[in-house]
Amino acid sequence: MKNSLETRLGIFVALAVIAAVLILEVVGGMDLFRKGVRYTTEFDDIQDLKVGDRVKMAGREIGRVESIDLDLERSKVKITMKVSITNSVHTDSVARIKSAGLMGQNFVAIDFGKATSPVLGQDQNIASTNDTPDINAMFAKLSSVADGMGNVTKSFSGDKIDNLLGPLNSLLTDTHSSIVASMANIELITKQISEGKGSVGKLIYDNNNLYNTTLATISNLQDTATEIKTTFADARKVVDGVNQTVTQINSGHGTVGKLLTDDTLYRETTTTMTNLKEILQKVNQGQGTVGKIINDRELYNDARLTLKKLDSATESLEDQGPLSVMGILFNKLF
Repeated sequence: MKNSLETRLGIFVALAVIAAVLILEVVGGMDLFRKGVRYTTEFDDIQDLKVGDRVKMAGREIGRVESIDLDLERSKVKITMKVSITNSVHTDSVARIKSAGLMGQNFVAIDFGKATSPVLGQDQNIASTNDTPDINAMFAKLSSVADGMGNVTKSFSGDKIDNLLGPLNSLLTDTHSSIVASMANIELITKQISEGKGSVGKLIYDNNNLYNTTLATISNLQDTATEIKTTFADARKVVDGVNQTVTQINSGHGTVGKLLTDDTLYRETTTTMTNLKEILQKVNQGQGTVGKIINDRELYNDARLTLKKLDSATESLEDQGPLSVMGILFNKLF
């Protein structure tokens, strides 16, 4: 009986310890028996975050909030967290406070950071940001917007609506006759167009003339395009002929090609010019018959004297007979 009571008592104590551990783990959120790394972070506002709330990374729970302390001197809230996954938080990781839905529980979300960045050690601080919207602030803004909408709907009631629509009613009343006349003119114009009258009506309903004119214009454009194409083809032939001629000239074919490419003509021309230069030099120096004729002053004087005698003889022959003329010329000249 004694052994049975001790056994039962031992079982009861073991169950109590297990229950206490489960209560602390689930309800209290205290990871007393888990290994992990503690980190700290600071916020301006923790938005109803409590001790025991979850710490998540990429949506997966990796730890719990252990403690929350106020730093009155710096106006900050210091949070201590225990993370079960080691080597998971880097120096460029950032902590944020998020909410699991409108009515969900708040939690601390930590991003990965760069894999190449150093890993934070025990009790080191994680950078934080307060860019997560506050649910209470959002509801307050929505309430303010609802109040504003209510005020707007109240303003469109009673005499305020009359004040807003009064000028519009006056405008419609004053321009009623003009609007009616304009509508009548529009109706008349559409009727004329539907009957095929006017330029617009003929364009719409005179299908044959418009079609024929368009077809004739297209045909003329096609003919013009054909002529242009033919002209370009002829020009192409002329250009090809010119290119062929230039090629033949460059190759030395034909008279022009030989004149341009054969240096025999150049040598002969050079020789001729050299000979002509030598002849002119001899003429200028009085050499040869032509040189003596051109440069001999006595020959010039004799020729001049002879011409004077001839002129004098012709003057005395006007009244003489043939025989007398012959004798006179002989005497005058010799």
